[in-house]
Amino acid sequence: MAFEGLSEKLAASFKKLRNHGKLSEADVKEAMREVRLALLEADVNYKVAKDFTSKIVEEAVGAKVMESLTPAQMVIKIVNEQLTQLMGGQAAPLANANRPPCVILMCGLQGSGKTTHSGKLAKFLKKKGHRPLLVACDIYRPAAIDQLCVVAERAGVPVFQRGTEDPVRIAKEAVVHAKDHGNDYVILDTAGRLHIDEQLMDELKNIRSTVQPAEILLVVDAMTGQDAVNVASSFDEALGITGVILTKLDGDTRGGAALSVRAVTGKPIKFAGMGEKLDDLEVFHPERMASRILGMGDVMSLIEKAEQQIDEKQAEELARKLQEDKFDLSDMLEQFRQIQKMGDLKSMLGMIPGMGKQLKDVEIDPRQFTRLEAIILSMTPAERAKPDLINPSRKRRIAAGCGQRVEDVNRLLKQYRTMQDMMKQLKKMSKKGGRMHGMPNLPGMGGMGGMMPPMGGHGRRGF
Repeated sequence: MAFEGLSEKLAASFKKLRNHGKLSEADVKEAMREVRLALLEADVNYKVAKDFTSKIVEEAVGAKVMESLTPAQMVIKIVNEQLTQLMGGQAAPLANANRPPCVILMCGLQGSGKTTHSGKLAKFLKKKGHRPLLVACDIYRPAAIDQLCVVAERAGVPVFQRGTEDPVRIAKEAVVHAKDHGNDYVILDTAGRLHIDEQLMDELKNIRSTVQPAEILLVVDAMTGQDAVNVASSFDEALGITGVILTKLDGDTRGGAALSVRAVTGKPIKFAGMGEKLDDLEVFHPERMASRILGMGDVMSLIEKAEQQIDEKQAEELARKLQEDKFDLSDMLEQFRQIQKMGDLKSMLGMIPGMGKQLKDVEIDPRQFTRLEAIILSMTPAERAKPDLINPSRKRRIAAGCGQRVEDVNRLLKQYRTMQDMMKQLKKMSKKGGRMHGMPNLPGMGGMGGMMPPMGGHGRRGF
């Protein structure tokens, strides 16, 4: 996950601060020196890192912090606030056109993920109730039009293409087509280059002057670090970009681009690509990203992901069965499938406060849910409805039927009973007016913690 190294170094610096009962100015300056080094190692722009830590020292050495009963916590609070401001303060909304269609010009270097993220953005808008149109303006790269058509089909949105005609003319005709067919967003997938050149910029300038886009979004690969910021500055000078889509933030990247791009260009990061699937596009929330960097989790994004992917009616039915003790293995199978829709499990659990560090050295086999499904599907309807029927001979038959071991069947049944016990405790606590601490109650995922597949560490068979 992005920022992992930075998060660890920041956590180590803050741990030293917590070891002091009271903080001196020297303590704060020493901690901020370590923070600045951590930022530089994360490929954050030098001036940005220096200004950032200077602001924190300026605020932290005040009487309010130094005389606080928990000075270390106050410093962390200031760091959190400054990180949020550094990345833009709040989420920057996508533009709306007063008179549709709203034209979005996507630009970037070749290989940045521009075509894929054009598709991701189209799917994001479609889920919001809009009718986006993807436009193939990259006539130079081999198979670029075919790639966009494939992405569009997966996203369930239409494509406008005119082969290898002039891209400026294609963009102009696409806007007319969108007006005639009721498309309220037009997303122009323009040509990228291996480096910034005048020919590329002239073409983009001509498209801009012809169709007057409401948004000019630069797609930048977060893996390129400071180069990403340099690219953003160059495109902004030439085109006047309105925002950035930062890709590959789920990868092993140092994250410096996310922390530098707003400060250097003054333009917000509007979206973050968090995976390879078309659903893996998130609105960039600076305050949530700051929380992730500081190891505080991101429960709001987790809840939003659950709300988007989980069927509300099925979720309500599952919740009712849990409360009435009527939850069987068929229902458990359905909830496994609901969780799978949300994407990478380790990434999802990492959004829960305190879980990121625990998951650091844990391997989660993506085939875990498939194995669990296979076990449940090897059972008869009667066994799924009444797991108590499953005796040793039935366990052997189920294991043989799905290619798993009897121990695996036992583990699944133990998880099911653990979940039942947990829900009974929750029911008792709710009657007493209490609250169960731990995993948040996500939409459609009640009791999720009791039913997660066991997570194997290194060298262990993950199931």
